[in-house]
Amino acid sequence: MTLENAQISELMAQAGDRYEGQRQRAYRRAARHALMWPEQAADVLDEGRPLTDLSALGPRLSGLVRSWLNDPPEIPKRPETRAGFMSFAHAREVTAASPSYKTDLRGDLQMHTVDSDGSLTASEMAAAAIALGYEYIAITDHSIGLKIAGGMSIDEMAAQRAALDALNERLSSQGSDFTVLRSIEMNLDTSGKGDLSHEDVEPLDIVVGSFHSKLRRKEDQTDRGLAAVSNPDIHILGHPRGRMFNSRLGVLGDWARIFATAAEHHTALELNSHPNRQDLDVEMLRLASDSGCMFSIGTDAHVDWELQFVDLGLAAAIEAEIPKERILNFMSHEELVAWVDEANGG
Repeated sequence: MTLENAQISELMAQAGDRYEGQRQRAYRRAARHALMWPEQAADVLDEGRPLTDLSALGPRLSGLVRSWLNDPPEIPKRPETRAGFMSFAHAREVTAASPSYKTDLRGDLQMHTVDSDGSLTASEMAAAAIALGYEYIAITDHSIGLKIAGGMSIDEMAAQRAALDALNERLSSQGSDFTVLRSIEMNLDTSGKGDLSHEDVEPLDIVVGSFHSKLRRKEDQTDRGLAAVSNPDIHILGHPRGRMFNSRLGVLGDWARIFATAAEHHTALELNSHPNRQDLDVEMLRLASDSGCMFSIGTDAHVDWELQFVDLGLAAAIEAEIPKERILNFMSHEELVAWVDEANGG
């Protein structure tokens, strides 16, 4: 048996569960990074390269990974907080086997800039997306209710819209067909209500609504999900459950019912491609697909190099057998605008 990176990640996480303090943090960090490695550790070893080429592996942990690869241990069932997470290396293998999902992709519909909690400007994120051959991106900085992530005030939202308009005008004057969509990641409270009014979001091109609080509750929160996907101001429910690798399960509820309601209200569901989120995962995507939902892929990138993780969303869509026709990111800019207009009842 050859260990795949997701299995190495699980072994690291299990090792971390046996310790406390600094050693636990080192194992858990390595477990997260194993999901992000762009190539299989087994391939690195076969090529005679040092495993320390992989992030978060120092001499001690690389020696441990080498021992696992040479003599693979039994891997128990993952706990729920780590179940359904795919490695980036595996995702790249999946997309390489279905190349049209990569070549036909038009854009990325969730990312952040310095206007909330990102590290780069909208212009820098746009430049990175143009280099990837995209037609558009959505800048979805946080709304006012999420102050911990630099949520924008109403005035700051207006200033960002003006800046994005100017950026689009500059790109157009340079002969580019690329468009930066004026968007927001609207914070949804425990009742599923957004922190912005209809008037606040009306000038935007597309609205992502996301849960960011009370994500460890054990009680059923179906009503919260139903309220979110029924909100006429939300076009996409971002990272629907709000799960986080090795940390939390996110919102618990009757997701089959929530998905059916989302389909009824023309609210798309996000395949959040960040390695630590992967929300929705393949199993949940199949359930949502059976309900007739539309989907959106967003890397949730906070820096340009995180845009590469789009492969995780694409691979999940491929493994869940979701056709490109049901994923917003395969629409042209004009088709996406038309879909938003229809979703708004236009």
